[in-house]
Formats: sequence, C-alpha cells, structure tokens
Amino acid sequence: MVPFLARRPAFTLTALALLALLALAAAISIGSAGPGPVALWRGIATGSDPLARALVLELRLPRVLTGFGAGALLALAGVCMQVLLRNPLADPYVLGVSGGAAVAALASMILGLGAFGVQLAAFGGALGATLIVFALAQGPGGWTPTRLLLTGVVVAAGTGALVSLMLAAGDPTLLRGMVYWLMGDLSWASSPYGLLGLAALATPLGILAARPLNVLARGDMQAQLLGVAVAPLRGALFVAASLLTAATVTTVGAIGFVGLVTPHLVRLALGADHRRVVPAAALAGGTLVVVADLVARTVVAPHQLPVGALTALIGVPLFLMLMRRAQPAT
Repeated sequence: MVPFLARRPAFTLTALALLALLALAAAISIGSAGPGPVALWRGIATGSDPLARALVLELRLPRVLTGFGAGALLALAGVCMQVLLRNPLADPYVLGVSGGAAVAALASMILGLGAFGVQLAAFGGALGATLIVFALAQGPGGWTPTRLLLTGVVVAAGTGALVSLMLAAGDPTLLRGMVYWLMGDLSWASSPYGLLGLAALATPLGILAARPLNVLARGDMQAQLLGVAVAPLRGALFVAASLLTAATVTTVGAIGFVGLVTPHLVRLALGADHRRVVPAAALAGGTLVVVADLVARTVVAPHQLPVGALTALIGVPLFLMLMRRAQPAT
C-alpha cells in the first residue's frame, strides 16, 4: 500500500480531493434533524422547500466549511511543527498554544462573556502562551528545537493545571460548555470563511516553501551547507505554526490529534517531499474533522458528542494500521 501511494502522488492527491468532496457532500446532506438527503436536495432543486435551503445554507454548510478549514489548518500547523522540531510525533499544541487559549477562554466563560468575547480571549491567550514559550526558550546561542520543545511541554503542563483548577472551581452550570470547548466544538464558529480562506492561503505558501522544508528536515548543518537561512526559516515556521493553531483554537476550540496524526500518516504514505505532504495533509486533515463532526452530530442525535474525541477515535486505528503496514519485513 505505502509503496503504491508513494510512487503515484498524483493519484493519491486526486483520491484525497475526491474523498474530501464526498465527505463535504455527506456532511451537508445528513444531519440529526430535517429531511433525508434525497428529499433535502429535491426540495432545494425544485424550490418547493425553503426550509431545506435554509437548513443547508445557514446551518450545515457554514459548519462543514468551518470544520474543513480547521482540520486543514491543524494539519498544516502539524507539518510546520514536525519540521521545526525534527520530530515526526510533534503536535501543534506542544508549544502550549492550546493551553494558553484554554485558560483565557475558560476565564472569559466564568466571567460571563459572550461567544465573541470568548474567541477574543482565546486568541489573546494563545498568542500570550506563544510569546512566553519563545521568551523562555531563549538561551546562549538563541533557541534550539530541544529547548523549545521542553519549554513548550512545561508551559503546556502549567496551563493544563490551571484549566483543571478552573474546571473544579467554576460554576457547575458552565461545566458542559467548558468541556465541549476544550474537546472542540464547531458550533462556536461565527463565520466559516475565515478558517477556510486562511487554509487556502497557507497551503500554496507551504508548497512554495517545500524545498527549504525538505532540507531543514534533514538537519541544520545540511541546510546551511545547501544555502538555507536556518534561523529565519525556523522563526517563520514557529510563527506560522503558532498563528495557524491560534486561529483554529480561537474559532472551534481545541480539536486534538489532527495536527499530530495527519502529517505523520501522509509522510508514511507519500514520503517526506513537502510538495506532496503539504496539500495532502491539508486535504486529509480537513476531511478527518468533517467526518468526525458528521459522526458527532448524528450518532447519538439529538445529543452531540465532542468533535475532538471523535477525531481521536477515527484517527487512532488509521494511524496504527498504517504504521503496522509501514514496518519493514523482518
């Protein structure tokens, strides 16, 4: 399976694009309420059911596009982090971005702020945590991937402790909303086009930067020998990963696992060339979140499950299966 995909990147990218379209169509057509898919599209096509049109355009389509944009951005942030830290299991949240956003968001919920206030606080908390990590990671000769990773882990642990204290001491009536935000909730999104537009901008930029990313992934020494400006590139990756993660967490909460598993799966399937990894990761990440949200909305309807839990349940077996197939025969 893996050699076949690696030898045919055009086929794989086309298949991922078709799979993404199929997932988007299914998520728009299926829901926990309203007519079935056939009746829904018949009512829209004939104009006989204005409720079906409103259901698609005002409710499902914005949510689906938000989910796809969020998944694509988390996957792209994961690509940046794994190159920056030269660790295939690095995660966009490893630098404490989600932890800072969570602390600020939960604090704003406790204070009774509305959705816009929560999002604004989350964005400020995410950027604040990023600046703290960057400042603490500075040392003799600047910062290194190892120092940055360790600092991020420590800051993430500290924010995690604060989140636990806030959940324990907060108003019990707000607890459900807090937990859903922490595990990802697409209903927080106010506009789908921000994340989708950012993903549409970040993906081609990542493809254009594929060559220096390929070189940097092999080590700083080799990158310098090949003429890559290592320090500016690492700084750009740090800023890009932080901003992409902050924008996503601010809009939909902390949807875990996507930024970890998607880039790693893509590299196992397609190799390490970022001309393939970047677009494939964006497509796969967006599709994963869309499918997870569809399941979250429908499997126990009318109740809704946390999207982040579903992304893990879907991604873990896929990851383990591909890892097993990628192991060399002994």
